[in-house]
Amino acid sequence: MPKPNSIMAVLAIWSLSATVAESGIGVNWGTVSLHKLSPSTVVDLLRENKIGKVKMFDADPDVLKGLMGSGIQVMVGVPNEMLGLISSSTGASDLWVQKNVSAYLGKGGANIRYVAVGNEPFLSSYSGQFQSYVIPALMNLQQSLAKANLAGYVKLVVPCNADAYESSLPSQGAFRPELTDIMTQIVSFLNSNGSPFVVNIYPFLSLYGNSDFPQEYAFFEGTSHSVTDGSNVYYNAFDGNFDTLVAALSKIGYGQMPIVVGEVGWPTDGAVGANLTAARVFNQGLINHILSNKGTPLRPGDPPMDIYLFSFFDEGAKSILPGNFERHWGMFSFDGQAKYPLDLGLGNGRLKNAKDVQYLPPRWCVAKPSTDLSAVVNHLRIACSAADCTTLNYGGSCNAIGVKGNISYAFNSYYQLQKQDSKSCNFDGLGMITFLDPSIGECRFVVGLTDSSSSSFIKHSGWFIAWLWMSWGVCIFVL
Repeated sequence: MPKPNSIMAVLAIWSLSATVAESGIGVNWGTVSLHKLSPSTVVDLLRENKIGKVKMFDADPDVLKGLMGSGIQVMVGVPNEMLGLISSSTGASDLWVQKNVSAYLGKGGANIRYVAVGNEPFLSSYSGQFQSYVIPALMNLQQSLAKANLAGYVKLVVPCNADAYESSLPSQGAFRPELTDIMTQIVSFLNSNGSPFVVNIYPFLSLYGNSDFPQEYAFFEGTSHSVTDGSNVYYNAFDGNFDTLVAALSKIGYGQMPIVVGEVGWPTDGAVGANLTAARVFNQGLINHILSNKGTPLRPGDPPMDIYLFSFFDEGAKSILPGNFERHWGMFSFDGQAKYPLDLGLGNGRLKNAKDVQYLPPRWCVAKPSTDLSAVVNHLRIACSAADCTTLNYGGSCNAIGVKGNISYAFNSYYQLQKQDSKSCNFDGLGMITFLDPSIGECRFVVGLTDSSSSSFIKHSGWFIAWLWMSWGVCIFVL
């Protein structure tokens, strides 16, 4: 572990540089994936796109090692499942800080600036499961940071979902009644320690969950469904949601509290309204809006706020309980290729793709033309329990390719997950390997990455025809 003096010297330098570039646009780097690019490749991609802020949901050691020496500002996270232990044990808190913060700081280290204590711990669907742990965990972690001489540099935050507050109009915003006391204590703690309030705002979820929600109000292109609140008029859901939080903070005496948007974005697949065009329009509109310096009606003319776009990559192993779209929030596909044109406003123009990504041979596993559909149900279930088949569901990009196409997509997803092992395309004789790309329209069949790119990874392939010979010298085509 680096010596305390060397750590403090480096932190002092970082603190001076951070005062110049405190506001900006960052990304969430989630790792709940079936396949992962190597951290070094991801860090190179961050640098190539001039992204200077990253938010994590844990403290993955491989990711933190990859970020060392990059200068990229980092927010690490304490998972909700660890809050109980850390809230009840100062020893556990000290050990967590030592292993996940102190160990990575110092010369050539990671620029860890924030520790997120839980992730949306007050989400109403949790039914208060983590509520009693948050404040004791905050107190213990603050003491642990102080013991490590890091309390003045590394700040604790508590990312909250927007359902922590409610109102019919932004100016009437208030925290949920059962949260008022605990939020007052948390905000007081954050304020006294120079930490911002972190909130996650998702206009897509408002649209997804309410058939009466006006679609254009979710975007930034203007609307005929504006919301009038006294002398203020709201033309998009983001501003309305943000100012609802401002009003809620004002009601407990902290109306000027700095606010960071920890998650905001739009998915590209897995539901009606989740597509490439909508994601591009929303994210570009959001970025332009943030960088315009207009602020919101309750905070006009504020400097550009910190936001963390959700997400950098898709996460194919995430829970789909909220919806199939949960696996498709990424601006980049799994292989580091941008899904759509986007200018982050960082002086770099459109998104740049990951370089030197090495793919497996262009071959796919599909259902044989004579496949007996009655015999395939169990194989389909097995394939999709291991691989990601969410694009096949209603609203997904592969939903309209027909039953045989759906079977082929599932077979191929599993085959690529198994690194193109020929045995994984057997399915009791129902599958076959082809060298003709079976992608249809926007439904892209995937091709895996080699171990030189990652341990296991997949690619959304483009339209092309490749003729290769299998090891036994037989070429198979899709009919």
